[in-house]
Amino acid sequence: MRRRERLLGYWIACDNPAGTERIAGVGYDYIGVDGQHGVMHRAGWQTAMLAVDARQVSAGVLRVPSVDPIAIGTALDSGARGVVVPMVNTAEEASIAARACRHHPRGTRSLGGPVRGELRMGSVPAEVDEAVACIVMIETAAALENLEAICATPELDAVYVGPADLSVALGARFFGDPDVAEALEDALKRITDAAERAGIACGIHVLKGADAKRRLAEGFTFATVSSDITHLQEAAVTHLAAARGEA
Repeated sequence: MRRRERLLGYWIACDNPAGTERIAGVGYDYIGVDGQHGVMHRAGWQTAMLAVDARQVSAGVLRVPSVDPIAIGTALDSGARGVVVPMVNTAEEASIAARACRHHPRGTRSLGGPVRGELRMGSVPAEVDEAVACIVMIETAAALENLEAICATPELDAVYVGPADLSVALGARFFGDPDVAEALEDALKRITDAAERAGIACGIHVLKGADAKRRLAEGFTFATVSSDITHLQEAAVTHLAAARGEA
């Protein structure tokens, strides 16, 4: 990510370690686990990271609920290789998140000791700091207003677009509202350009693999595809229609 190589990820919303383990072996560069909107709460974070690591294919990334250094530290101690921090509005909030991912003197993270993070990334603070990524989300009107300052935050590795909340911030009545489609595309261009100028990676969540391919071609450096709960329902609907002869 720091080299801004193209990366593809997949999103996990279900608290289903067996399902997570299976998806983690498919070949995605990272598996993003939702600790904000998904049904998985903090007790399931470590199990999810264990499930990802079991396949030794993808890196585990956790979205924490908020700009909370304690939650960020818990996610990293659980073995996450990176954290996604939602609803970041200012450079000050981005700095709180970034510093929570680094030990003294670069940040405020407490050395975890004999927990999963140590098994995954070692116990030398400087080496651990280099092994994890801090990613903050750009998804609010305030974040757009403070975009350049957020991207310039020391110790920040990437910004990540949440297109649903960003659409609402731009005036959408619902995600996918055609009335804000042009404004959304303009905002996405602003974000990729700002990240490029700051020398950091820029990611986005998308609904389909083809969308990921398009966004990477447009200048995003990583893209996360859909989610397990979405694909579970889509598969069930497709097979039901086929069984009824409706497909």
